Formats: sequence, structure tokens, C-alpha cells
Amino acid sequence: MYALTKFIHNVIKCKAAVAWEPNKPLVIEEIEVAPPQANEVRIKIVATSVCHTDLYHLLESMHPDGFPTVLGHEAAGIVESVGPGVTEYQPGDKVIPLFIAQCRECRFCKDQRTNQCEQAWRATDRPGVMAPPETRLTCKGKTLLQFVGTSTFSEYTVVNAMAVAKIDPAAPLDKVFLIGCGVSTGYGAAVNTAKVEPGSTCAVFGMGGVGLAAVMGCKNAGAKRIIAVDINPDKFEKAKVFGATDFVNPKDHDKPISQVLAEMTSGGVDFSLECTGKVEVMRSALESCIPGWGVSVVVGWTDLHDISTRPGQLIAGRKWTGSAFGGFKGRDAVPGLVKAYLDKKVKLDEFITHKLTLEQVNDAIEMMKSGKCIRTVLNVSPE
Repeated sequence: MYALTKFIHNVIKCKAAVAWEPNKPLVIEEIEVAPPQANEVRIKIVATSVCHTDLYHLLESMHPDGFPTVLGHEAAGIVESVGPGVTEYQPGDKVIPLFIAQCRECRFCKDQRTNQCEQAWRATDRPGVMAPPETRLTCKGKTLLQFVGTSTFSEYTVVNAMAVAKIDPAAPLDKVFLIGCGVSTGYGAAVNTAKVEPGSTCAVFGMGGVGLAAVMGCKNAGAKRIIAVDINPDKFEKAKVFGATDFVNPKDHDKPISQVLAEMTSGGVDFSLECTGKVEVMRSALESCIPGWGVSVVVGWTDLHDISTRPGQLIAGRKWTGSAFGGFKGRDAVPGLVKAYLDKKVKLDEFITHKLTLEQVNDAIEMMKSGKCIRTVLNVSPE
């Protein structure tokens, strides 16, 4: 057991999955986690999961300056200790670390139109690296980057206090960890960014965890028709659980998917959400929207390729926008999302298809690569 003390100065040695270099299996190592400094929180990670953004950094971006690193950003845990100046959190608090911080002081945090934060930009504005310059993690005498400021593939991590959300002590951490990324990202893209309307028709591209959460968001917003688009037919039964009414596999058609959807919906859908991170799908999602008022939201992450469309698609009245973390201001919104789960207004359990340990993280990565899972919970530590 760990000690619940307010200010401590010891280095913790613990297990973590280290990505020493790109496109290689993660290695379970003993690492050192330094104590939290001013305005920092050290967290014991209880549950985490592999998200597509982890795979993107490891297998697609492969930026040489982004390694060695400890991946992981979708997680939940318990505050182990806090640094000087931290008053909002106490040892023993249940928390969800946030990959988009909320300082509550900058012009973005004070503006309800966005969940971006200037303080967060300054901490992670290094293209391709996807980590702040400072880190509290080391291994074998080498510095380990903290992926998007969180690094949850570790038994312990240190996070800036403005990137932590305190949640209900009754919340089961092996379920609500999903709110740390995938569910919030997809659900919020529908209800906050697209602002899906009652009675509308929606199309969601990609039935991974984010896409399924977007389907759930469309349903909860009152959409009457929700079309799930994916090339893996095994995903369609799961999509139905979250509210999908129609299912389209682009491989079943010899015409562009945008044309297929236009024919199904008398000209196009009111809202489309792209949740694959593929630029060609982003264009298809836009072109699937009806002229005049169609809204298409880019949700899937990539920074490797440009997106393009013909100006007429936008001149005709379609709107093309993006969404990060579902537009939620993390410290303010995450506790409410946890409460929504406890009140059975938001599904979480249904996303979890496999349960493994941190030592099996490479198995979880392979399952996500092959589309054999929605979310695999990695049980890191007991509550």
C-alpha cells in the first residue's frame, strides 16, 4: 500500500510500459517517478487503456524526438501525493488525468466557445513530440517523456494540477477511466461540437470506441436516424447497442460512400462525424452532408497529411469543423460525465470488450490494430 501523506519527497520505483523507440513493442521496466513539484499531483493509476492516439504516436507518426516515452492518456487513479501550492486535491481523491488541461485563467478557458487552453499549448507545443519538456519519469538513467503530459501506462505518474479532474468517490475506476479520452471525445463531438438536433439524420464514420461514443451522443441528442459506417461488419452489432439504426459497409458498394448516403437520405445527412483519423474519410464525411446546413465534424486525430475538398462543397452551405476531447472543459465537465454514468444516462461498461494487465499491453495494442476490441481495460493497480 502507498502512504497517504500530503507532502512527500521520495522517489517511487514502479512498473511502466516504456516505448524506447517507434514501431517496436513496449517494454515493461522498473522506472523512477519523482515526487510532485509545485502545482503537480502524483497519481496511482488504477485502470488505463490503449487509445488510437497512442498507436498513432507509436506506429504512424514515429517522430524520433518523441521517444523514449511512456504512452497512455485514457485512465483513472487515486491521488498519492501533491506538490506545494496544490489545494484542490488531497491524497486519496479519485481522479481522471486530462490530456487537455484547463487552467481556468486564460482567455480560452474563460470563453465558453472552446475547451482549448493557452497554458496547455505552452506545455506541449512541440510538433511530433506530443510531450511537455519537463518530465518526472526516468529509467536506467535516461529521461522518459510524458506522453501528452499524462503517461498512464505506469503504476504512478505525475500530472500538472490543471490537468486533473476530481471525481465522485463512488465511481468505479475500471469503468470511468473511459471518460479520460474516447467516450468524452466521441460523445462530446456529437452533443457539443456538431450540436446534433432532435429528429435529425446522422452518419458516424468508424465504429471504434470514439465512433461508438459519437453514436451514443447522437442518440442522446434525439437523432431519429443514425447511420454507422465501417468496413468491419463485426462492429455493427455493437453499434446497435449504442443507438445506430442503419449500417453501411463501404466495401459492399461500387460507388463513393457519400453517394450511397445521399441516396439513403434524400440528399445527405444533417450531421456527420469522422472518427477514423484518415483524411480520405474526412472528405467523404463532409461530402455525405446535405447542402445548405450539413455539419461535418473531424474527430479522429492525425497530423501527417493535409485534408482537402472542392470549394463548392462549402460554398453550398456545408460546415466543416473539428473537435478535441468533445469540446469538454475537463476539470469542469468530467465530474459531471462521471455522475451521468452513475445515474445510468451514459453507457461505459458496453465499451469494454477485454480485460488485461499492464504487462499485457502489447496484446492490447495488437487487438486494437486488428479491430478485435473496442476498449481493453488494463488493470494497473488495485483501488
